[in-house]
Amino acid sequence: MFLFTMGFLLVILQPSTGQFPRACANTQSLLRKECCPPWDGDGSPCGELSNRGTCQRILLSLAPLGPQFPFAGVDDREDWPSVFYNRTCRCKGNFMGFNCGECKFGFSGINCTERRLRTRRNIFQLTVSEKDKFLAYLNLAKNIPSQDYVIATGTYTQMNNGSNPMFRNINVYDLFVWMHYYASRDTLLGGSNVWRDIDFAHEAPGFLPWHRAFLLLWEREIQKITGDENFTIPYWDWRDAENCEICTDEYMGGQHPTNPNILSPASFFSSWQVICTRSEEYNSQQALCNATSEGPILRNPGNNDKSRTPRLPSSSEVEFCLSLTQYESGSMDKMANYSFRNTLEGFADPRTAISNISQSGLHNALHIYMNGSMSQVQGSANDPIFILHHAFVDSIFERWLRRHRPMLEVYPAANAPIGHNRENYMVPFIPLYRNGEFFIPSRELGYDYEYLQEPALGSFQDLLIPYLEQARQIWPWLLGAAAIGGIVTAALSGLVMACRKKRGGTSPEIQPLLTESEDYNNMSYQSHF
Repeated sequence: MFLFTMGFLLVILQPSTGQFPRACANTQSLLRKECCPPWDGDGSPCGELSNRGTCQRILLSLAPLGPQFPFAGVDDREDWPSVFYNRTCRCKGNFMGFNCGECKFGFSGINCTERRLRTRRNIFQLTVSEKDKFLAYLNLAKNIPSQDYVIATGTYTQMNNGSNPMFRNINVYDLFVWMHYYASRDTLLGGSNVWRDIDFAHEAPGFLPWHRAFLLLWEREIQKITGDENFTIPYWDWRDAENCEICTDEYMGGQHPTNPNILSPASFFSSWQVICTRSEEYNSQQALCNATSEGPILRNPGNNDKSRTPRLPSSSEVEFCLSLTQYESGSMDKMANYSFRNTLEGFADPRTAISNISQSGLHNALHIYMNGSMSQVQGSANDPIFILHHAFVDSIFERWLRRHRPMLEVYPAANAPIGHNRENYMVPFIPLYRNGEFFIPSRELGYDYEYLQEPALGSFQDLLIPYLEQARQIWPWLLGAAAIGGIVTAALSGLVMACRKKRGGTSPEIQPLLTESEDYNNMSYQSHF
């Protein structure tokens, strides 16, 4: 009955669109470089009459970037979104959205004043009906056009600087596939030239905040199209898994009986078509992915290159990664050593935290292990396992935030690769979000993880670690203070003894300040930090 209802919704819901706000995907908005659509509630731009927000010039970060991208003025994503728009809605209070028509993550109600906390759960802890509902929601998202957004099918130059808009509609699920592609695509330099060492969502500090925002926006869209305000993304805990436990027809699709590279015809997802997987073709044509169907989802888990990824990640590797105290380090890219971000992303060895791009650890290991659509960065979100995987990666990020409790200043303000400084706006999100806005605990964004709520042996340790780390940092000062205190005490004691001798010698009742007793010799000051 539930699946019938989902099918009925597909019929009655009217078509809509994809990534750039539909209301701003027109010649007038592009030529004026303004994206300040009216809020339906009062008809004014950004809901200004209702004090929800105002149309204002965007404030771009002027902090210097790293050396990885040696160009300027050649990529529409530079100083996002200023190539397309330099005026957007700036929302007030807890309002959010490209027209300030929604609530910030973690808030709800007519005036967005009610705090709300949702819980993401392990997919294997869902009831059969909850799991089936999740699968039906995915299928609905793949088949219903987005109401609010469209995608760009050409660069700003190809649009004749805005006078010839090039946009098209897209379904809700593929909207997010396209956004992931657009953030990670190569720079088109003209002719047959491209620049590959650029990525606004990977290989740099923004990797974790970007995907955190991505999942929240995806979750929000599912809530909107289904009317299920309580929906949350489930996660797959892949630690110590011996195989792809969710690769069954009951969950995310089993293997085809005669072709192991595609999904079983009994799976929900066997009929899905992928988009944005042919990067070399787009590069040779100097074109953007236009969301044309490119074939079925490919997946052959475990039949990957074992020399690069011998197995799925282990619990001990996750724990080592969590012990790293530096969020980012060095060049702040995939060559960074002792970086929590780089180790979790998978470019550094999960046992040493030393960069090793010939191997794929943690996050990257799962992508390579899937041996198919998931294994190619730009099109990896085509496989719905992507959502479950990144929800768990985000939970590890959350554990690190809770354990180390970093200040916002820990996130690099300058010299990160292009698009990854703290105050840079994330590509290609509109409304605008800065990287630093998602470098905060998940509860402040309105969600938590089921396994992080449960009391466990690790929870008390996670609570103590930030204090132990602070104590470790000040321990040399404590030792120095103790030594100075001991010297001062000894000097004062000697002075007191001298004074007493002057008064008439040592009385039998007076005991030495320090004794050579067994108890004293057994005393010691030890650091367990």
